[in-house]
Amino acid sequence: MNAADYLLDTGQAGATALECGAERMSYGELRAAVGRAAGAWRVRGLRQGERVLVFAPDGIAWVIAYLGAIWAGGVAVGLNSRLFERELSVVLSESDARFIWCNESSRALLERLLAGIPNPPQLVIDAEWSAGLSKFDPVPAAELPDDAPAIWIYTSGTTGLPKAVIHAQRTFIASADFARAILGLSAQDRIYASSKMFFAYALGNSLLAGLRLGATVIVDPEWPTAERVAEIAERHHPTTLFSVPTLYLKMLQLGVAPRLVAAGVRHYVSAGETLPAAVRRAWQDSTGVAPVSGYGASETVVLVFYCGDDSMRLKPSPRLEFSLRDGVDDGAPQRLWLQHPSVALGYWRRPEAERDSFSDGRFSPGDLFRLCDDGYVEFCGRDDDMLKISGQWVSILQVEQALLGACSGSVEGLAAVGFDNAEGLSSIALFVVAAKGQESLARERIDAGIEALPKLKRPRLVKWVKELPLTATGKLQRRKLKETYLASAA
Repeated sequence: MNAADYLLDTGQAGATALECGAERMSYGELRAAVGRAAGAWRVRGLRQGERVLVFAPDGIAWVIAYLGAIWAGGVAVGLNSRLFERELSVVLSESDARFIWCNESSRALLERLLAGIPNPPQLVIDAEWSAGLSKFDPVPAAELPDDAPAIWIYTSGTTGLPKAVIHAQRTFIASADFARAILGLSAQDRIYASSKMFFAYALGNSLLAGLRLGATVIVDPEWPTAERVAEIAERHHPTTLFSVPTLYLKMLQLGVAPRLVAAGVRHYVSAGETLPAAVRRAWQDSTGVAPVSGYGASETVVLVFYCGDDSMRLKPSPRLEFSLRDGVDDGAPQRLWLQHPSVALGYWRRPEAERDSFSDGRFSPGDLFRLCDDGYVEFCGRDDDMLKISGQWVSILQVEQALLGACSGSVEGLAAVGFDNAEGLSSIALFVVAAKGQESLARERIDAGIEALPKLKRPRLVKWVKELPLTATGKLQRRKLKETYLASAA
């Protein structure tokens, strides 16, 4: 099979496949454009299994370059266009990519980072690429085994470093199951995900599912805000919104939720982190429709569990088979084994992580679950130092290290811990011990250090304390820190 060919096999030629601002592209036009893009990749020398990094804001050209690489037999890798240099350097050095498709504004940064890499990938600039596509003839899609790699999805993982999840051609087979069976979507629907397409949640449930259904997929190059989501809804009139709890809460707080109803949105899905019950109820009160809450991972692409009621318990999506990892249900939260057509092949050059998470075609998330008597599962979170904020894993250890580096000796110690705010969403609290006589300087540097962090990594609560609770061996007692200071933090 060829995953891109499979994806574009459903839509009617004259139906609208993609909308982005004032741009429109039909399925007939998209299929031809992807075929030409594949021809362009082959002329440049792309061979089967070679990686193409797609490093640019979302757009119709992004989709064409991405699917064109798959059509040609290559492996498409969508990257966060706002990746910090450290993470981007890791990707560039370890991926062994053949090409990087990017926009002109990224050229200088990429050229600098690639300077020290042996056999670096070639840069392909969007404007030049798109302008020259018309001279290529569409080529037939490469026919590959269904377990041949088709895409990579990068995830931070528990180490905090980028980690490539390798997905096979067969990953796309179940791409529309959730949308069709759980939401009742069809070719007549218009689908919009507020998250960007490098994120598995948006990629799988908006782009892949929407195209396989023959529906219209709405794409936006701008970063999402509550107001931006409302503006996109009013301009493009999606019938279905895939978003994250943080944005649902922001839209409620800013009073824009009714604008989505007026724009024609009928279905709401929340994933990326647990949707608090209070937010779900408030959204239903405001719009008349409660969001369906879903659970998925970069290793599954699609949502493999969902909850459509107030129970907060998760039901398996179509085709999912799951079992307890420990095999014995003693009532304690434990990891699961998941079997599904969309389960990844494994990780790129992460043998230890792969042994821990993959076995015999199954995947075991690091999250903990508890079985319920009715066949549902209860999500219990992770037992480590990772927090999921706005749908992305954040390492509180990395937050600590970044802020310690920003303080330059003006603090004696600091610690970050996770807590649930008043709305039930994960937030970061920071506890700081200032060096004697350096209190003012420490506050200035902490403020500057926090401002320099990506928004999702910024502590939302800062408390200045005289000391941090330590064990006899000098280890931080995070649990005691939370119990002592965070009882009323929400």
